[in-house]
Parts: sequence; C-alpha cells; structure tokens
Amino acid sequence: MKFVNMDEIVYYDRYRDEACVEKIYGDKALRWTYGTLGGRISLSVLVKRALFSHWYGWKMDRPSTRKKIAPFIKNYELDASEFVRDVDDFANFNEFFFRELKPEARPIDPDASSIVFPADGRHLCVPDLSRCEGLFVKGEMFDLATLLDDKHLADQYAQGSLLLSRLCPVDYHRFHFPIAGVPSATRLVNGPLYSVNPIALCQNIHILTTNKRCLTKLETESFGQVLVMEIGATCVGGICQTYSEGAKVAKGNEKGYFRFGGSSTITIFEPGRIQFDQDLVDNSQQNRELYARVGDHMGTSV
Repeated sequence: MKFVNMDEIVYYDRYRDEACVEKIYGDKALRWTYGTLGGRISLSVLVKRALFSHWYGWKMDRPSTRKKIAPFIKNYELDASEFVRDVDDFANFNEFFFRELKPEARPIDPDASSIVFPADGRHLCVPDLSRCEGLFVKGEMFDLATLLDDKHLADQYAQGSLLLSRLCPVDYHRFHFPIAGVPSATRLVNGPLYSVNPIALCQNIHILTTNKRCLTKLETESFGQVLVMEIGATCVGGICQTYSEGAKVAKGNEKGYFRFGGSSTITIFEPGRIQFDQDLVDNSQQNRELYARVGDHMGTSV
C-alpha cells in the first residue's frame, strides 16, 4: 500500500483515472488502536473479540442511529439515487449499511469470457501465488494453507491466482458471484475480528488468515473451481449468505452481505485460468489498490 508521509492511504480510481487519498471512517480510533501501546492493549483485550463486534453491531441496530445516515451520505459523497429504498425508510444505520442497490447502478459486464469484480472496493491481484513477493508490503505474504484451513486445497491452488477485495465502511456492502456456476455450502472458519484496513495489514498481513472467514467452492465452466471467501473484521456484526447451496447462479448474482464494518473478500483461481485486467495488474505490482465496482470487468478466461 502506498502511503504519503505514512499518514495517507492512496489507491487508484479506475473511473477517475487518477490516484486518490482514502477518506477513512473512524480514522483516529483506528490509528490509536494499531499505533499506540494503549491501543494495542485494548486490541488484545477487547477490540479483536467477537463480543465487541457483536455489541457494536447491536448498537448500529438501534433506531437512534438513523440520525447518522444523512451526515454519512453527505460526508462520503454517496449517491442516494442508487439505493433501492429511500433514505428515510431505513430503520437504523445497519439497514442503511447493507442497503441494496438498483440493478442499473451496478450493471454486469456482458462479455461471455469475462469475470467480474465481486464487490465494490479496493482490489489487489496476485497472478501467480507461487511468485508473490507480498501484498501490502514487499516480503509480507500470508500462508495459503492457514487461510484456507486446508493443506490439500492449498496445494491445489499453490500456483493459482488471487484477488483481494477490501470494502471500506463507505462502500456498498453486498458481495456477488464473479462468474456463473454452482456454489457449494459455505464453510465457516472461526477466528478473531481484527481490522482489515491497510494500517493494520501493513503491520500484520496474517490478520487475513486468522480472522473469522467463510469459504465457498464455485464450480464453473470456463474458470474451473473458483474459491470464494468472505473475511470478517472489527465491528462486522455478521457475514450473511443469501444464495442457495447447489442452485446455479448467474454472473453477478448476489451471494450475501456484511453487517456493519469494513471487511474483505478473496477470490482464488486454479493455475492458468485467468488473465487479470492490465490496470489491476499494474497497480498491484506497485502494492497499490485499484478501486472498481461490483459487476465491472476484472479479467478473462485463458
């Protein structure tokens, strides 16, 4: 991840075709938690624990949180015309957080050979996991077997390709299938709930392999078996699946949603199955995330 004076997170916006500085929700609290002794003690004792995130999720379900919605939309320049529901119809902040969007707000790339981004967010790709030199920091990479909690599966994908999609609290928080196929049941791997913001990941990339996560196998015609994973994070009250196991899904169909908090998805491909888009590859080689929206072209089958 690129930093300016170690204080700013810079990503590349595909649509604006320029580098942008991320506006971080809860910035001061995040930097205190991961950047001070007192914060790290608080993190170990309380913040990483599921009870804290469940409490915060419960708090965001209270009717009194409705007053936070309008200022949030204004501050983070969200387009309310994309929402399925009117702003005044949300009963609490959590309902607004996992809001649905109108289909025309996120059109699905129609190219039969393409695969699409599974979520709105900031994305990094690894074309070949066996040659990866690091994600956010050079030389810092997580262990695939630990991430998948399955050594046999990790061996199968050891030379595969990976996409990490990071969702900020300001983003649309429903995640979708990147390609048509038949999904398996979701397997839960329990764990703590550390932040997945780069401020935290630059200190410890292994957060991704220890946080609570859900793994689904997606059988596809052109990309083989694709692994689709959702990773929880601090203040995520839940990872909610909305798809039906064993029922065929179309590219771009909704898979589920996150309740309150920042979070991530990971998509892993078998070796030699995908050619990522060049702007995604170029920015990833600089350890800089590319901002793109769900349904947009992310790569093609090989």
